[in-house]
Amino acid sequence: MRISHRMGWLLTSMILALLGLGTGCSQEEPPASGPTAGWPRYGMDDGGRRHSPLDQITPENVDRLEVAWEYRTGDILDGSESFAPTTFQTTPILVDETLFFCSPFNRVIALDAETGEERWTHDPETDLEGVYTLNCRGVSAWTDSRARRTEVCSTRIFSGTLDGRLIALDAETGRPCDDFGAGGTVDLRRGVGDPEPGEYGVTSPPVVIGDRVVTGSMVLDNRRVDAPSGVVRAYSARSGKLLWAWNALVPGEATSAEGEYRRGTTNAWGALSADAERNLVFVPTGNTSPDYFGGHRDGLDYYSSSIVALDADSGEPVWSFQTVHHDIWDYDIGSQPVLFDYPTEQGAIPGVIAATKMGHLFFLDRLSGEPLLPVEERSVPGRAAPGDFVSPTQPFPVKPPPLHPHELAPEDAYGFTPWDKNDCRKIIESARSQGIFTPPSTQGTIQYPGMVGGMNWGSLSVDSGRRILVVNTQRVATYVRLVPRQEFEEMVEREGSMPKFGFEPQEGTPYALERVPLLSPQLGAPCNPPPWGTLVAVDLATGDVVWEVPLGNTRNLAPWPIWWLLGDVGVPNLGGPITTASGLTFIGATTDGYLRAFKTATGDELWKASLPTSAHATPMTYRVRPDGRQFVVVAAGGHMLLGTEPGDALIAYALPE
Repeated sequence: MRISHRMGWLLTSMILALLGLGTGCSQEEPPASGPTAGWPRYGMDDGGRRHSPLDQITPENVDRLEVAWEYRTGDILDGSESFAPTTFQTTPILVDETLFFCSPFNRVIALDAETGEERWTHDPETDLEGVYTLNCRGVSAWTDSRARRTEVCSTRIFSGTLDGRLIALDAETGRPCDDFGAGGTVDLRRGVGDPEPGEYGVTSPPVVIGDRVVTGSMVLDNRRVDAPSGVVRAYSARSGKLLWAWNALVPGEATSAEGEYRRGTTNAWGALSADAERNLVFVPTGNTSPDYFGGHRDGLDYYSSSIVALDADSGEPVWSFQTVHHDIWDYDIGSQPVLFDYPTEQGAIPGVIAATKMGHLFFLDRLSGEPLLPVEERSVPGRAAPGDFVSPTQPFPVKPPPLHPHELAPEDAYGFTPWDKNDCRKIIESARSQGIFTPPSTQGTIQYPGMVGGMNWGSLSVDSGRRILVVNTQRVATYVRLVPRQEFEEMVEREGSMPKFGFEPQEGTPYALERVPLLSPQLGAPCNPPPWGTLVAVDLATGDVVWEVPLGNTRNLAPWPIWWLLGDVGVPNLGGPITTASGLTFIGATTDGYLRAFKTATGDELWKASLPTSAHATPMTYRVRPDGRQFVVVAAGGHMLLGTEPGDALIAYALPE
């Protein structure tokens, strides 16, 4: 009897499966018992390492993961109504056997960690008017050491809102803690200076250190020079009383005058970190308002685009390290500073890693802010727009090497078709493109790395046992043009309102702003060559790149069969990785809508699962019982800036029972 090639392959596969030698599907049984571990903080721990000691899911059995449960928040908007579209970016935390997280409407939700069943929800009825993008990245928990566990609010869940409030909830019931602020709420808008609707709020979880809860804020970019203050404040976790405030002013200048904080100062919209042993809070700072013109700042950007270590008792700066001098590129630090132990022959040195939008990683001494690996001041392009200036040099890390290319020339133009490529080449030729830190101009400037990164708020993960950090990067250029004020006003008058996409007013400066991703006009492909997204591992001791692989495929970017022919070339991404003790790295982030698992030691992709929409959120993992299952949980919520559909699914994966 003649057997076809297909039938022969099927018979061979069946025989191999029966023998336990399947074609990539492991038959290893998960251990019946093992270590338990939670995810008590947004970044797993106070230092944001995003590393779990769990090892039930391994490189050998990860391909057996299946959906264990799925929860839908129902909080989803596609932008067709009067509000912005949602992006579900949350990373849950685990307290005892309960998951806590927030929705894009700032609803706080508690679920049974093993079944995904809802325990309670709290709706703060957030005012969403004017909010640019609806998101909430996470919540924080605090247990009062003075209270009995049976007392109301002995464990509290803290959450910030898009309309500028800090809320404390009882972890058991979800009811507001009446002894915190006014009925469970502190008004963060007080003293920051008359925010317009949607201009001021909180998108990242506060950090808890001792009995203090510390929060920064989100201030909308590029609106006006007198934007709301970016002040960072600490409150009593018990009473909500203000303990200290740090406004990013030149050292020696008073933080506030008569209860009003100076406007237009650097804010901290990303997640903060804490070192309880050394009583330090680490703040990643944003830009002095607005982002792309700084002729008016007069030293107001002294702490812009920096890592600042604050004394947790007083809020006074202990040290600061600036990653960009006089930042006029929106290269603010969105990544949570990550604390780690820098390995040396003489022993470990307490360190902190700053990941930036330029694709730069700075390894700093945690106690002094001095670089642990070499950093050089290098000359950069000059000739800022009239009325502004540029720093003649900028800091560049020697090790680790930059993880993003620094130049984009016309001959580098890319396109899915020859016509796409030619259009991109013409755009690059028409603009200033002298490499990283080319100043914004009225001619038009190619910003590369672009406004979104490099590395963004997803931050990175540290696997200390393997002496590796893992981080994802995005590589999409931005086209920036300073629009003279008169030209902009004529445009607004002609159209009857401010242009809705790509333009910002930058009120109080001589220029408005045009800013868009640098994409081909026809098919929308990035004009810079792929990969447009990578996953990278770096040696913690030497700063050397251990491996680098493309992250994602162009399934949702390019028409068929182009995406099929291109394969995994790497795609735009937002969100971050986590690592586990068993040697796995989990990450969503990509526009193609997958959750993936990689081997941490080599970068080999071992598994992926298709999600309802893209997961622009960082996953987390936990195991609550020694005889229970390890779960990997991720929020699939899409993102309008990346062109992915909004969603509301929180999905848990585990090995079969």
